[in-house]
Amino acid sequence: MAKDKLSKSRELATKIIFAALQILKDKGGQAPGRDVIAAVEKRVALDEWAKATYEKSGYIRWQSILHFYSIDCIKAGYLIKKKGVWYLTPEGDAALKLGEVGLLNAARSAYRKWRDENQPQEVGTDIDVGEEGQQGQEATIHEIEQQAIEGLKKQINLKNPYEFQELVAALLRGMGYYTPFVAPQGKDGGVDVIAYRDPLGTVSPRIKVQIKHRENSATVQEVRQLMGLLQKDGDVGMFVSSGGFTSDAKSTARGSHVHVELVDIDRLIALWQEFYPKLTDEDKNVLSLVPIYFYAPSV
Repeated sequence: MAKDKLSKSRELATKIIFAALQILKDKGGQAPGRDVIAAVEKRVALDEWAKATYEKSGYIRWQSILHFYSIDCIKAGYLIKKKGVWYLTPEGDAALKLGEVGLLNAARSAYRKWRDENQPQEVGTDIDVGEEGQQGQEATIHEIEQQAIEGLKKQINLKNPYEFQELVAALLRGMGYYTPFVAPQGKDGGVDVIAYRDPLGTVSPRIKVQIKHRENSATVQEVRQLMGLLQKDGDVGMFVSSGGFTSDAKSTARGSHVHVELVDIDRLIALWQEFYPKLTDEDKNVLSLVPIYFYAPSV
């Protein structure tokens, strides 16, 4: 029975791992993990066994299998996971040519080599979903991290535009800036937040922030509008869009002669987590976090 389950898990893993890497390629090489998972569910035919949840953890089986075997891809150098965003490496792109079974076999082989070199006590053993071992621990960590990020995104998206604006201003204060100007309700367009390095604004840079929340991706026209507001030496633009940015908007910001920093929801969450300890108690209440520390095996 256990052998049958192992065989069934790996058969499913070949399909969902290949689909995940192919989806990343289709998306230009990177995407939030939640988007990859959602796309896999649409692309791969999943039966009731795959959609069932584990009794102890409550996790959905196919998603746990995806996280579990993604560790093989990370060890093989095919995949990188960072702050909820998944990245396809050039090696991963090349591995897609191996096909579903070939890709997973190559990734499993790379994991075993890494494991045998770093965990000699486990040489000759094999582990799979639900069993003890570092791979299972790492997969659980990735799954928990993904759930935490999804929870934060949900809370952010529940905020209205003015609450989101306060969140951005609080983050800047946690990063060491002063925010003498936060646009009042009713103001349309233009600059939403101005941030200084010192209380009087005499030290560069002066950051002019434009904010877009719960709308479509910010367009190249909107990014250019912010660029037009950067008139003085030392002005830096920051565009925060919870809906992300179009590819043209990203290209324009990268090639601009003025400094415009684009911050999507994934980067906003990463910055909030990083600077949260430096926030005042009042600002922490804008989006409260509870730090939990546990052993994280190196990936």
